[in-house]
Amino acid sequence: MTVTIFVPRDSTALALGANETAAAIEREAKARGIDIKLVRNGSRGMFWLEPLVEVATDAGRIGFGPIEEHEVAGLFDAGFTTGGSHPKALGLTEEIPYLKKQERLQFVRVGITDPVSLEDYLAHDGYVGLKKAIAMEPAAIVQEVTDSGLRGRGGAAFPTGIKWKTVLGAEAAQKYIACNADEGDSGTFSDRMVMEDDPFMLIEGMTIAGLAVKATEGYIYVRSEYPHSIANLNEAIVAANAAGYLGENILGSGRTFNLQVRKAAGAYVCGEETAMLESIEGKRGMVRAKPPLPALQGLFGQPTVINNVISLSAVPLILSRGAEFYKNYGMGRSRGTLPMQLAGNLKYGGLVEKAFGVTLRELLYDFGGGSESGRPIRAVQVGGPLGAYMPESLFDTPFDYEAFAAVASTVGHGGLVAFDDTVDMAKQARYAMHFCAEESCGKCTPCRIGSTRGVEVMDKIIANQNRPQQIHLLRDLCDVMVTGSLCAMGNMTPFPVLSALNHFPEDFGDQKTLANAA
Repeated sequence: MTVTIFVPRDSTALALGANETAAAIEREAKARGIDIKLVRNGSRGMFWLEPLVEVATDAGRIGFGPIEEHEVAGLFDAGFTTGGSHPKALGLTEEIPYLKKQERLQFVRVGITDPVSLEDYLAHDGYVGLKKAIAMEPAAIVQEVTDSGLRGRGGAAFPTGIKWKTVLGAEAAQKYIACNADEGDSGTFSDRMVMEDDPFMLIEGMTIAGLAVKATEGYIYVRSEYPHSIANLNEAIVAANAAGYLGENILGSGRTFNLQVRKAAGAYVCGEETAMLESIEGKRGMVRAKPPLPALQGLFGQPTVINNVISLSAVPLILSRGAEFYKNYGMGRSRGTLPMQLAGNLKYGGLVEKAFGVTLRELLYDFGGGSESGRPIRAVQVGGPLGAYMPESLFDTPFDYEAFAAVASTVGHGGLVAFDDTVDMAKQARYAMHFCAEESCGKCTPCRIGSTRGVEVMDKIIANQNRPQQIHLLRDLCDVMVTGSLCAMGNMTPFPVLSALNHFPEDFGDQKTLANAA
């Protein structure tokens, strides 16, 4: 009897030795005369268990992890293919609390299937949404997405259906779908996991978007540091074209949608939508002034839908299960689920998909297990390097766009980076300014010059040079950057700076706070 064994091919697993583990499993099985089928699946998102080896059984998949190359022979000695016990046996993978407590809607196939197998995708409800969309009028598809309450997952949280409606209503001979996959925020990896571990989901979502707004061409702008994403997407696009899910006359419908991958230029600012358009067009990644909106004059001057990976990959589910199903998850105006990425000083880093409404504290402690160092978690930066630092007093804030805005924070792309009580928040504030100075495209003065002056001011504060005056200057500088910068890069750089200043004044030499603490 053939035994099916799964070893992930996700970048995180590869970095931890998954290829070596997989090769050792094949060698041992051959040497022992055991017939196996080795499947290179995606990651379940429990990174502390990678490489996670799973064995298919009648009861479900049994997990073992983390398994390094030198441990493989011991696995076979223990009879892991026939239910034998082993110190690293985890039981049924689906019953691991970290996974069981999630609400996986978008990531339901991630870690289950072979990412580049179209047959596997179809066997797990793939392309059900597209088949429904083909039978619908474009306006009806847009209305379904609007009714679902889906908002842009890249950070802006703009209603996706409204953006699509604008493009649908624009008159033009050529329209485009542009997927922003330049995932450059620190502590984020959900886009990468979709592209590496379930690329057909994104391809299907973009195809549906094309049908909805009458666009026939699409681009996926992928971060240059993601070679495995680029390879898997290209392989999946070839398979989708060959099977009639892309290209001319999709599934005999007479509709057309062509898709190609563009390797990004390697600059953080190219994650800003207009800079991304410039880069796709072969120009230097510089932001464009608005108006005109990209929905009306975007890629090559034509109406363009720009969404990020998570937004577009939510669409197949919305079409297949319906808007009502999707919007039943979440709270307030934040509907559906969000794949949150746990990183930094945490015991259990990885991906957690939950409905909006889960609190930071639940994510940090129930899923993340507290800090890896064992010390109290003092601060969490949410939403990438331009997100605010949130103190312990705000850990009960529910994940919700409006609730976060009410405490001067942002959900962003759903990335969390945790810090224990040894962190120096003044140095973190300096890092934010330094990051902006390094990554600014230089087009507008508040961002280009403001960030450089910000670093200088922070250096004086850290060196205790006339701190009250420098802090006053820092706040003025932040105000200018927020109100005067051309794009979110300069607008948001002050967020981590001001949050550090407001929530952790003792790190900036506030004597009153220091006295109270003593």
